[in-house]
Order: sequence, then C-alpha cells, then structure tokens
Amino acid sequence: MVDEIGRPFHEGSVFVPGALVYLYRDAPDEPRVPFEIDVLHHDDDLLVVDKPHFLASTPRGAYVVESVVVRLRRELGLPEISPAHRLDRITAGVLVLTTRRERRGAYQRLFAERRVTKTYEAVAPLREDLELPCTVRSRIVKRHGTLPAEEVPGEPNSESLVELVGPVPRGGRAGADRSGEAPRGLYRLRPRTGKTHQLRLHMASLGVPIVNDNFYPTFYDVAPDDYSAPLQLLARSVELDDPITGERRRFVSRRTLAEAPGGARAAT
Repeated sequence: MVDEIGRPFHEGSVFVPGALVYLYRDAPDEPRVPFEIDVLHHDDDLLVVDKPHFLASTPRGAYVVESVVVRLRRELGLPEISPAHRLDRITAGVLVLTTRRERRGAYQRLFAERRVTKTYEAVAPLREDLELPCTVRSRIVKRHGTLPAEEVPGEPNSESLVELVGPVPRGGRAGADRSGEAPRGLYRLRPRTGKTHQLRLHMASLGVPIVNDNFYPTFYDVAPDDYSAPLQLLARSVELDDPITGERRRFVSRRTLAEAPGGARAAT
C-alpha cells in the first residue's frame, strides 16, 4: 500500500482524512496470449498500435499482465501509457494510446466528443434483400452483471453506417473448405457513436452477424485459451485532428481478417 506519491504505508503511518491510498495486489500467473503487438506510430505524446485479436486493451478481470497497456508499459518503460479509447479484447486493429499523463485528457476528449473518424471491417453473411449502404440507429444498454449488451426500445443512442465492400471468395481462410456455407461479404463499418458492442449488435440486427461472434445473436461459451476462431472484426483506421499540433493524422492497420485475406486492399 502506498500514498499518492508512492510512499509505502507501515504500522506507524499517520491517518490523513481524505488522503489517497493505493493497494497493489500481486497479479496471478497468466498464460501468455500468443500474439504480438505491432507498433504503428510512436512520438512524445502518442503510441498507436495494431492490436491482435484476443489481447485485452487494458488490465481488467482475468487479464492484467496480458493486456496492451501492461505489456507496453513494461516493454517500453513508459509507466503512464493509457488508452485514448476502447477496443474489445476479441477485436483487432488500431488502438490509440497516450504516453504522458498531461496529454491524456486532450486525446480522450477527441473520442468522447466524437471528433474522430473510425473505420472498421467485418466479415459476415451476405443477404440479397439487404439494401446497403444503410445507417443503423438503436438504443443500446449494457446491464451490470450481464456479458452481452442489448437493444431496447427508446431514443437511439448509437449510430453506425454499414457498407458492403464485396463478396468474400469461398474458402477465404487459407485451406478452409466453405463450399457448403452461405456466401459471405466484406463490410465496411463506420460507427458515429461508441457504445459497448455497438457494431456487433447492429450487424446482428440486420440479420448478418459477424463471423465467429459468440455473443450475437446467440451467446455461446468459448474457452479463454481457444484462439481458433477470431471474431472477424478489425479496426482498420483512425483519423483525427491532433489537439496538440493541429495536423490531420491517419493511422491504418496492417492486419487482415482471416476470412477475407484481401480485406486490406479492398479498404484502401
């Protein structure tokens, strides 16, 4: 236990009303997530990475050491690394982090105030009767104690633009035989808001749930160490006006979705 400037407490420490106390627990042994972080950009203020599937963005629950933040703090010796926005553990792609505490708020406000353009790609079934592009709006609620979020009646608090890039050839994954499966497409998704699981819910509501989504439309359990079927959702790019320098910056993932090897080329 330490105070706000890192001084340890002991039996003779004086109680100070309103003072901050930090308790650091020993992290349990965690099996390493067998995927690496690709650094896209690094300067005095920003660290932008290409996050792999299955690696948590921030330390939480069962994933503490095996998170982007803790890995990079240790590898780069930068204890103040913090994410400017959220990216689910099972979603891959561009993640923007700040490197210094005094710059954190400026970049986090960009995302909170919706002044960042985010583009995703997803592989999902094709529907001939689905008119695209389309904008999906709904009210999304994430209830405490439940894993999936849900769409409920009421004023919309989420909005996503959904476009079809094109069909995915059968057998998109190298060596896979999908001859008996329904046709799939590569979709481009542009969320205007950032609700929990927004894109996954919106795709499921259109009748084209993202491939390998174990939450929507129906939940099924997947073992934490089962890496065989990554969610086919990728944060392809992030574009913003830098609040410090004023320059327009765009960061693009170098990853491809396993079920759409040509996805990167289709999105450029």
